[in-house]
Amino acid sequence: MKYLNKINSPKDLRKMKLKSEEKKVLAEEIRQTLIEKVSKTGGHLASSLGCVELTIALHETFNTPKDKIIWDVGHQTYAHKLLTGRKNKFDSLRKLGGISGFPKIEESEYDVFDTGHSSTSISAALGIARARDLAGDDYKVIAVIGDGALTGGMALEAMADAGVSKKDLIVVLNDNQMSIEKNTGGLSKMLTNMRTRKSYSDSNRFIKKLVLKIPKFGKWVIKRVRRFKLRIKLLLSPNMLFEQMGFKYLGPVDGNDIDKLEALLSRAKDLSGPILIHVKTVKGKGYKFAEENPDKFHSVSPFDVETGKSLKEKSEDYSKVFGEHLVKLAKTNKKIVAVTAAMASGTGLDAFKEIYPDRFFDVEIAEQHSITMCAGMARAGMIPVVSIYSSFMQRAFDQIIHDVCMQNLHVVMCLDRAGLVGTDGETHQGIFDLAYLRLIPNLTIMAPKNFKELKLMMEFAINEVKGPVAIRYPRGGESNIDLYQLVDDNKELLLRNNNSKIELGVSEKLSTGDKVQIIAIGKMVDKAIEVAHELKVKNNIKAEVINARFLKPFDESVITKSKAKHIYTIEDGTIKGGLYSEVSEIVLRNKLKKFVHGFGYNDLFIKQGKVEELEKLNGMDSKSIYEAIIKDLDFKPNKKNNKKDSKKKEKNNKIIKFNIG
Repeated sequence: MKYLNKINSPKDLRKMKLKSEEKKVLAEEIRQTLIEKVSKTGGHLASSLGCVELTIALHETFNTPKDKIIWDVGHQTYAHKLLTGRKNKFDSLRKLGGISGFPKIEESEYDVFDTGHSSTSISAALGIARARDLAGDDYKVIAVIGDGALTGGMALEAMADAGVSKKDLIVVLNDNQMSIEKNTGGLSKMLTNMRTRKSYSDSNRFIKKLVLKIPKFGKWVIKRVRRFKLRIKLLLSPNMLFEQMGFKYLGPVDGNDIDKLEALLSRAKDLSGPILIHVKTVKGKGYKFAEENPDKFHSVSPFDVETGKSLKEKSEDYSKVFGEHLVKLAKTNKKIVAVTAAMASGTGLDAFKEIYPDRFFDVEIAEQHSITMCAGMARAGMIPVVSIYSSFMQRAFDQIIHDVCMQNLHVVMCLDRAGLVGTDGETHQGIFDLAYLRLIPNLTIMAPKNFKELKLMMEFAINEVKGPVAIRYPRGGESNIDLYQLVDDNKELLLRNNNSKIELGVSEKLSTGDKVQIIAIGKMVDKAIEVAHELKVKNNIKAEVINARFLKPFDESVITKSKAKHIYTIEDGTIKGGLYSEVSEIVLRNKLKKFVHGFGYNDLFIKQGKVEELEKLNGMDSKSIYEAIIKDLDFKPNKKNNKKDSKKKEKNNKIIKFNIG
């Protein structure tokens, strides 16, 4: 690595004053490093490969970190991380305790704003620009956003505001999918070159001042000239949408040509007001397999560099099971339509899209729109099934309340990637859905313990429920645990209830016990079974295991009729507002003399790491839960000296207790 090894910050890059050919070598070194490292760690490869030259040009042209670069989403920031002092940490990308796959303020002064969800960069950049001017500071603010992210309504809202703000702000539109209409012919280049010349700007201002001095008619002339110019531009250049919003539009420019990029970026620095630079890049550039299959290499698990094939075998997962079963249901029910927000493949809807193209709708990155559109379809008699990742569904919270649930419309919302997702970290962990959905009236909330139960819940949601439904399920496959390993004397009970018929608000009892009751939901049912097994074998404690199935309406009878004094809840979500809160409220409301103890994620944002590592770290693996329960069963609520010990256990074991009686 002739040049990359010498760069520990953008300041080093600028001091080197590399020539054109040398920059091309540096770009190649960055690509080789990214391919080598990501092939081992996994990550967002294609976007970062396409953004290498743009990253070099930005850091060479602008005085970072004084000048502020805000990256949208952050999928494309791997080259940025290499150039900003993190190349020696790159082996830890997306690993527990390592560097994040997204921009993080805590990692580097060059990461100006935490991102991970789409379409936020222009809003953040405008906020920083306004704060800069209020403070009397002097630096450039640049937002880098992809054409896909521009489909998000928030990005357009920000552009509309930025356009009228007149603030000095540069938006770099990284267009790697040709989803924005291309400027044609030499006129576009001529307009770009002419309008970026300082002489043009100076003469424009001089003529304007001169004309304004004409008594009575000055302003009238200026207004007429502006209207005429705008009509000509609209006729000849389709990208004048940005001009209408108040931006000076520059481009398009080859985003993989550093010389052209730097020339245009340098010109943009001399202009005032909001500026949009249209950059055309090739997603996956420099790696044959990524260029040919950019979608596949958008986010990859470890792969073989020579063949491009994944090192991890693709097994059946919840997304695939969901997609395949929806196709089956749609065959006999013509009212079923499928909706997603730029994630047809990720949510398992590829087959539905191919078989029923007229009944499939991908609204791009527009979660809010997708939910309200589904409400409209439901109002008109269809049965919309919308599948969105749990962390992205957060963006449509108001639409779920106002447009779906308030009208009690039959929309089936499937939250993929619920609970921990692992290596994508804080922005993508789906741990809040149970809590925020439980607050909403009219909404039925379910979570399956395995593939078979997911299918049953889908059928129930589509055919039996008349109002809004949410089904949440995790990333990946089901557990390999054998339900019947629990204890021999419960075999019959397990066999009778395993994947039994779904009834509204009815839970599923998987084992009996009179001292301890374990209530779990979704994928955590397996952990409840494992814990119950350990309690029986090691401590001769028979635990009653309940598969809640429904968070709402919740089966109160399993609590009110149970003889168990100790209730333990296990959920793959935040402890506040979810299953633990529901059970605690039932105990309080019915004035039951029971101790309620909760296992979940306690008021924190969870960083990246493998799911198994994060569960262990947060006391959510079956061994930690078992050990915490054993310690807790020795708890004597009437002894004063145990209060301090119990608080210590709460902190160490990530267990929340709520004691009554």
